[in-house]
Amino acid sequence: MPNRCIEHGRCSKVIPIIENKALHLASSSPRRKEILAALGLTFSVGGADVDEQRLDTESARDMVLRLAVDKAMAGAPAGDVIVIAADTLVVLGDDIFGKPGNEDDALEMLGRLSGRTHQVLTGVAVWADGEMRSALSATDVQFREISPDEALAYWQSGEPCDKAGAYAIQGRGGVFVEAISGSYSGVVGLPVFETVKLLEEAGIKVLESEP
Repeated sequence: MPNRCIEHGRCSKVIPIIENKALHLASSSPRRKEILAALGLTFSVGGADVDEQRLDTESARDMVLRLAVDKAMAGAPAGDVIVIAADTLVVLGDDIFGKPGNEDDALEMLGRLSGRTHQVLTGVAVWADGEMRSALSATDVQFREISPDEALAYWQSGEPCDKAGAYAIQGRGGVFVEAISGSYSGVVGLPVFETVKLLEEAGIKVLESEP
């Protein structure tokens, strides 16, 4: 798949060109949109509604991959389109933390995560040419101790409202993060390594030199 080079005296930017294909991000997440755009890709955006209830005996890893695949299938627009979707879960032991429903819910989540290491799982799925590809990113996140006053102030900032686990590592929630082992972009919501690998398998080369 060729790339085209835009020159301003010399080559300054390489833009991936998808021959006869459009790329669609099946997500309403601004974080995923920002990460995909940072890779230099042009794409359309549209959310995909799926049932996010955990199935009986389903592991967190199986769940996050299933939801990513379901979103890619549900979010595919008409036409010859490559679709990418993702889902992120915050996991502590066998408990899955979704988005908090209210203040009490958020404060409970932050209290349980305080001073402990949890895992952030992000599943990525790419639908192209009648084939579904998927990959999993798993990152360990160590939180420092969070005081009740800090947790309340953070909730009142408004940031945790629509975030899995009631925090955003790329925002104010990052002050709670003592260390991570794995993919930072995966914690944000779209792991770059796994995403690029899947897109390249589907025929989209993010980095490719001129022949």
